[in-house]
Amino acid sequence: MMKKVVLIGTVLSTMSLSFQTDSKHFPVIEKDSTTHNDLPELKNKAFKRGEVLSYRMHYGFIDAGVATLTVTDEEKEVAGRKTYHVVGLGTSKGTFDFFFKVRDRYESYIDEKSLVPWIFIRRVSEGGYTINQDYVFNHFSKKVSVGDGVYDIQPNMQDMLSAFYYARNLDLKNAKPGDIFTLSCFMDKEIYPLQIKYIGRENVDIKLGTFRCMKFRPVVQKGRVFKHEEDLNVWLTDDDNHIPVKGQADVLVGSIKLELTSYANLANPISKVN
Repeated sequence: MMKKVVLIGTVLSTMSLSFQTDSKHFPVIEKDSTTHNDLPELKNKAFKRGEVLSYRMHYGFIDAGVATLTVTDEEKEVAGRKTYHVVGLGTSKGTFDFFFKVRDRYESYIDEKSLVPWIFIRRVSEGGYTINQDYVFNHFSKKVSVGDGVYDIQPNMQDMLSAFYYARNLDLKNAKPGDIFTLSCFMDKEIYPLQIKYIGRENVDIKLGTFRCMKFRPVVQKGRVFKHEEDLNVWLTDDDNHIPVKGQADVLVGSIKLELTSYANLANPISKVN
């Protein structure tokens, strides 16, 4: 379920990968004395440690599940650089849980200065289908290790979870309807160009209240899951937090909706009207 809502590494080829989500022993990523200070920097204004976002997911009239996105208080160094540790959880509930049990966990350790991931952990259990992925990124050598192989990556390459936090820091102040923003994500041993189209500003009403929002439409492949390219829409707060308030996906077999239910420890004032 989480992979439908949330938007998408790895090391030197000589390194082996073997760790679990609860392990205290991380792979060592060696610093490159000639280039480690040259990673591009992106100032983070959108989030801070301690932020928690909670969501409710609906499938048609069914209350299908809950999701949380947390920036933990942990300050772990990876490759000699400080990181944000972010965790995304998705859980089915109620009747939906009986027919299709979901227990998903995503983790990413994101560079504080460059907002690129160093370690990505994916534990998916959905209706008996499981995925266990551990990626270690090395942005010095532009490689990503997935355990059974090493792949080349581009600068600023993201994982499925870090892409969400990176995108929140895009400069949207001068965005015009029709503008398309692109970032690259490494997922399932492939590089995916993620594109989102800016649609315009709208006020959005949810149970928490009314929020000034910016509406975006991820560019999706129609035919497989979506009937039309415009079938997936996301509304972000029109402020420096850029948190999703609402998401709606009209799929071939119904409609999936995501709604913000609570937020805590935001980095900036939120664009709530009432």
